[in-house]
Amino acid sequence: MHIWVDADACPRPVKETLFRLSQRTALSVTLVANHALPKPALKTIRTIQVSAGFDVADNYIVQHICEGDLLISSDIPLAAEVLPLGAMVLTPRGERYNQDNIQQRLDMRNFMETMRASGEQSGGPPPFNNADKARFANALDRLVAKYGMQPK
Repeated sequence: MHIWVDADACPRPVKETLFRLSQRTALSVTLVANHALPKPALKTIRTIQVSAGFDVADNYIVQHICEGDLLISSDIPLAAEVLPLGAMVLTPRGERYNQDNIQQRLDMRNFMETMRASGEQSGGPPPFNNADKARFANALDRLVAKYGMQPK
């Protein structure tokens, strides 16, 4: 089991939680972004810097993620691509995407995108806060406990 992080927009507290998990459990964590990322000096944590461009980091993740791996991302189209590959998806706010809810999330995302394009709706999600951090950490701990995730 490997943890992949769509790291371009991933909040720092989420990355720090993942670093602590990796240190505690020796689970592998790979952060993928189009810019350099700081990381602790642990053999279980690596960063991949991809070139800038639309969906370059997403494409890298899709090409390398495996069945049973976990993706940390709030990118709904990316989640929809990796779920059929047998990967699990957890958002930085602790929400689990799965085959049962991804189509509804895609439909809502597309609707909101249409509303923003027409000028009817603007803005994005609320700022990441301590409650989000706690929800993520709790959801991550539940996944690790439920699936007995072991290092590769």
